[in-house]
Amino acid sequence: MKTITQIAVTVVLVVTVRSLAFAGLPLNNVEGVGGVAFNPLAYTAGTPFDAGEKATGSGAVFKDAVNKPQFGLWRIRLNDVKADWNTQSVATTFFDRLEVSYGNEIIAQTGAPKTINKQNIGLKALLVKENAGDNKLIPAVAVGTIYKQTTYDTPADVKKQGYDYYVVATKFLTGLPKPVLLSGGIRSTDARSTGVYGFGTKRDTALFGNIDVLPLKDVAIGFEYEQGAQVAGWKNADYYDAHVAWLANKQLTLVAAYVNTGDNKDNAVVGHKIGLGDGFVLSANYAF
Repeated sequence: MKTITQIAVTVVLVVTVRSLAFAGLPLNNVEGVGGVAFNPLAYTAGTPFDAGEKATGSGAVFKDAVNKPQFGLWRIRLNDVKADWNTQSVATTFFDRLEVSYGNEIIAQTGAPKTINKQNIGLKALLVKENAGDNKLIPAVAVGTIYKQTTYDTPADVKKQGYDYYVVATKFLTGLPKPVLLSGGIRSTDARSTGVYGFGTKRDTALFGNIDVLPLKDVAIGFEYEQGAQVAGWKNADYYDAHVAWLANKQLTLVAAYVNTGDNKDNAVVGHKIGLGDGFVLSANYAF
């Protein structure tokens, strides 16, 4: 059960631009950040209050300042390593620019001495809004950081906490035969398997990207990929997933995915990239 980053790859990239009447965009990923399963999107989480819900006085100020929250649940079963991965998260956005998120991951593996618990606190700043200046070619651009902490019994030279930093650009294309979402970015990390197994003393950068097509207004089919970072003696495997998301209504999105996180081999194999094999994932995201 070596890497959440891999398990997280359970991704459901249910994408729809805010102008579409679908469930919240983005989803809460496995770490709680607004995105897909393991990759962040430039879009921020939470749904703005409708004009008819506006209050007066101090209530109006509050509603203008913060979005309605959204919640995410992930259930991942990786048979190769006999691991169950369950996550819960909440995220919202302030002033339509600053996303704040919290994610809790619980990883239980058959034969392991104890369950691992990983906490994540994320901040994302939307620098450029999509179609800024009425230019239809401009993507949304955001930067973010995720503070992570694990209860895994790390070796003396491995830290229990660390940070990811990332920049990501996201564009929803509507001028094609079917709507398409494209997103890509770069992440700086010191995490071993996204931090589940601790954090190294050196950082590495990794590219990531998503693509989703909406063949129907309430169905998204997509693919997600992230390059495996190599951090101080720990080589994370590349991973990808293929997913189908059903936008059940304006609040609820359900996702099923197949994820491949690289070969599951002994960590002692010199030069081998650490993976968790493949498996299937189910997720539910709810936005108020």
